[in-house]
Amino acid sequence: MKRVFIIHGWGGFPEEAWFPWLKQKLQEKGIEAFVPAMPDTEKPQIAKWVSFLSEQIAKPDQETYLVGHSIGVQTILRYLQTINQPIGGVLSVAGFYTLKDTTYQDASERDIAKPWLEMLIDNDLVKQNAGKITAIFSDDDPYIDLENVEFFKQRLGAKTVVLSGKGHMGQSEGFKEISEILNELLKIIQ
Repeated sequence: MKRVFIIHGWGGFPEEAWFPWLKQKLQEKGIEAFVPAMPDTEKPQIAKWVSFLSEQIAKPDQETYLVGHSIGVQTILRYLQTINQPIGGVLSVAGFYTLKDTTYQDASERDIAKPWLEMLIDNDLVKQNAGKITAIFSDDDPYIDLENVEFFKQRLGAKTVVLSGKGHMGQSEGFKEISEILNELLKIIQ
């Protein structure tokens, strides 16, 4: 049975933005969908988030698909380094390798983000385990610079899609559904 895990971002939660809509659309198609509440969401830590994701997935296989938003994408990439089993695919929404300097409200936020930005990702291992990868960005994301489009292409061989006017595609923009997310995910799953 196909399973999709939707991983929210920093400060996020399962009922945020387009997550419930995507979960419902997948379930209508007979696909199991999960949106776990990630631990310590206001102070995300790599080890805690990757370990928690690993527990949620339990046994990854080629019927496992991962969707991440923002730091949830980072979590997925880092998780994929820890398994020795290819999965079906990954959809990155507002994922990043770098962040804009204007992302942080204060030094404590910069400290939380620092390990996520500085601890290297083994992109070759991620590619080996990720299956198909598509990365969606917005041309006006206040946190994610569009240089990340090239990073995802070059480092992960990802198909990339740049939407117009969707911001960070999270809670603050108030999007309850983004059809491109569902459409691109279904292309990965089929």
